[in-house]
Amino acid sequence: MSEAATPILSLRGISKSYGGVQAVSDVDLDVCRGDVLAICGDNGAGKSSLIKVISGAQPPSAGTMTLRGEPVRFGSPHDALQKGVATIYQDLALAPRLSVAENVFMGAELTRRVGFVHWLDKARMREEAKRYLGRLSVSLPDMRQPVERLSGGQRQAVAISRALRWNADIIIMDEPTAALGVRETAQVLDLVRSLKADGRTVILISHNMRDVVALASRVAILSRGRKVVDRPIEGLEPDDLTHMIMSGGERAGL
Repeated sequence: MSEAATPILSLRGISKSYGGVQAVSDVDLDVCRGDVLAICGDNGAGKSSLIKVISGAQPPSAGTMTLRGEPVRFGSPHDALQKGVATIYQDLALAPRLSVAENVFMGAELTRRVGFVHWLDKARMREEAKRYLGRLSVSLPDMRQPVERLSGGQRQAVAISRALRWNADIIIMDEPTAALGVRETAQVLDLVRSLKADGRTVILISHNMRDVVALASRVAILSRGRKVVDRPIEGLEPDDLTHMIMSGGERAGL
């Protein structure tokens, strides 16, 4: 099996329950290196619960995960991030009044020593932040400007750059184009393509089937907590995916 076809992340028998509610049931899933995998499903299908398990936000009730061939169990999202799995939620978790550079390096600030005192190395952080954004083909004129002044697409770029700063090779994006206009959505789609071109693995959660068809190489569809579809995106149209979601996978043979 080639490196590209070798799963970088594997889930086996993953289940998640909250009291008497079974949110995810016995899900097997392989995510290959450099892939863009879309996870889709109607509201309540189990997407969010599955992503919480993968990202370390919640422990699984049953099942195992393997990362780069080694068994793994994340204790927290920060634990997952340190192991190269970053999750970018819809709210982006940015500090709007801090600068672009400060947001890219949030939690991993660069310092320089002057005598016995360590100071923030803001000049180096600005330069490095510019380099990370450049890897996404995004150019912002001023790394000092607060994030609240940026467009939605530019904010996504800042959040992704922070993931790259942590050297994440698996990036989970939760509804990245929700509430964005046409131009900003196009920006975000280009960001995902840049990540793929850079060899990163993307797990995309989206209700927008046009985005899924435009970006994903594979799609997994959940229905009532179970995986009902897992197949290449090739040959599928947005309407095909919509019908699969609504029918619980009955058109998976398309």
